[in-house]
Amino acid sequence: MAERTCEVRLRGDAEGAAVFPSVVTLMTGDGGRLPVPAGSVARGEDGVLSATGEAHGFAAALRLVPDGAGGYTAGLTIRRTGDGPLDAGLRVELLLGESDDPGWLVPGVFYGENRTAECTRPYPRYVPGVHDPASLTSDAWAFRADRCATPAVFARDRLGGAALATTEQGTLGEQGVGFALVDGARPALRLHAPYREEPVSYYGSAEPRPAEAVTHRWAHGEEHTLRFSVHLLDADPHAYAAVLRALHASSPAPDAPAAWVGADAAAALSAEGLHRWHYRSDPPVLLETAAFDREALGERGDRPAMHVSWVSGTPYAHALLLHGRRVGDAAKTDAAVAVLDHISENLAPGGTFWGQWSAGGGWSAGWTGDARRLHARTLGDATLFLLRALRAERALGHDHPLWESAVRSNLAAALAGQDQATGRLAAAHDSTTGAALDYEGAAGAAWIGALVESAEEFGDARCLDAARRAGEAFAADVRSEFLCGAPEDVSLAPTSEDGYNAIIAYTLLHEADPSGPWLDLARRAADWTLTFRYSYDVRFGPHTLLGQYGFRTRGGDQASPSNQHLHAFGLICLPETVRLARHLGDPYYLRSARENLDCFRQFVARADGDFNAYRGMVSERFYQTECFQAKGMLLTLSHAWSAGVLLYACERARELPELQEDM
Repeated sequence: MAERTCEVRLRGDAEGAAVFPSVVTLMTGDGGRLPVPAGSVARGEDGVLSATGEAHGFAAALRLVPDGAGGYTAGLTIRRTGDGPLDAGLRVELLLGESDDPGWLVPGVFYGENRTAECTRPYPRYVPGVHDPASLTSDAWAFRADRCATPAVFARDRLGGAALATTEQGTLGEQGVGFALVDGARPALRLHAPYREEPVSYYGSAEPRPAEAVTHRWAHGEEHTLRFSVHLLDADPHAYAAVLRALHASSPAPDAPAAWVGADAAAALSAEGLHRWHYRSDPPVLLETAAFDREALGERGDRPAMHVSWVSGTPYAHALLLHGRRVGDAAKTDAAVAVLDHISENLAPGGTFWGQWSAGGGWSAGWTGDARRLHARTLGDATLFLLRALRAERALGHDHPLWESAVRSNLAAALAGQDQATGRLAAAHDSTTGAALDYEGAAGAAWIGALVESAEEFGDARCLDAARRAGEAFAADVRSEFLCGAPEDVSLAPTSEDGYNAIIAYTLLHEADPSGPWLDLARRAADWTLTFRYSYDVRFGPHTLLGQYGFRTRGGDQASPSNQHLHAFGLICLPETVRLARHLGDPYYLRSARENLDCFRQFVARADGDFNAYRGMVSERFYQTECFQAKGMLLTLSHAWSAGVLLYACERARELPELQEDM
């Protein structure tokens, strides 16, 4: 039955509403907004909701079909009825009820306030009632869809939540998502076709680029249909997980895998690249970067430095050692052992590892900006992977007392630095004393895995007790849907790397203590991490490098809202993700892990000259959107961690029955 109205109401009252205030709004290039209100709304016996309206020389018809899960699949058809052309874009807006905390989520791009007041890295931030584009701060934002791991936007009011989701491309070209706080209290979810970037466009630096208001020239009689989905949710901040799972399942995946080579071939290539391009023997280090262009830059294009983990160091020397032992390559084996010896015998005065070695300055704290501040994620990762190297070597009859001593020394600092009141592990340690400096963010969660595995290896119950206490303390971060602080270079920004740390920590805790709450926390951590994972293949221009090579983004991760490029770091927790899928009996996580490994068996150079690199080189950055470089470009540096994490994942995949078909 039809009724006269100017709203399309899906749910509730002012406190818990979900309302389309108009059928569509036309957005002009000069900032004008021309709403097309609903002249009539009808709901059929089958639950299909239809709304039509005419204004400004356009006729619009919205059709919402129940999807059986509390939401709708939607089609919005727009036709130009007026005389002459008009330049305009389309905005679909869903208005929720009043909210004290909208809990914004744009997967891979925006998480709640997105940038805390304490974060020193500039990138888009939400503050209600503020419009300060110069400082990248606003209560309204719009983004092009290819920035999004899944083109969707989520928010909630006091009684429930909602999401709008679309696709990267539509008949009007690149699409977009956005949000705003309307009337000072009501969250509004938005879709744009073509995309808009407002109030500024973020290109990876503190200097914003101008806003982009892309429009389409409509001719008389021209018609287009915008397809999207509407999801009505409860007030649980984790309700996004089921929606992203469903959108992932519905996103078309090609039958043929994206990978260029099998896992064994990828292991051989990345091991060669790590040894050939990154290893130096005096002193034994894995240089962080090696330039593709050896003719123009030579070693001047390389970064003569090595972190002890994170972007170089222990995890990747461990991977090289696993590979060298397996295939009987003495040169690679000796190189890996030498690197791990070098790191282990050069501890800071406080008993922990240093952060970084450099040719010009020797051992130092790394990129923290403070000569005393050693980042806990860097230390925790180095400890975990040195311990894993030690265990793997012992299983083959090789012992390394120096490594054990270094592991134990670092663990002593972690235990001493644990906050006795809260159980949190330190985010940073003093290089001179080893003492905790602060507990901000979740960087300290990187210690948990090392504590759990050391409890088993050394029979030290204190380590498992400390890991349990820390797991309980960091559970609040997981449940808040905001993990931050893992990398040294982005301050307290939320990052995919925080998610990887949490997956490792809680999966290992569950395996050591199955009676605890750890499995649910591991699942929540995995769901949050997968908000960064691309569920679709971005469309690249045929003239770009990524377009020419047919690079497929499904399974790749956005690094962070601050660093909007794809990276392979998710492979660091591939074993734990596969085992988590096994523990849960849930193929969704296994499928995602397989897609991650599949994605980054692209662009490992198969021969000298492959994509202008040398055999075995692996880039760190794939530019799937306009950030740092143009969409479709590739960073022409091989990174030790990029080759190393691929090598690690391929070596560990051999132990996992679920991944044997990928070998």
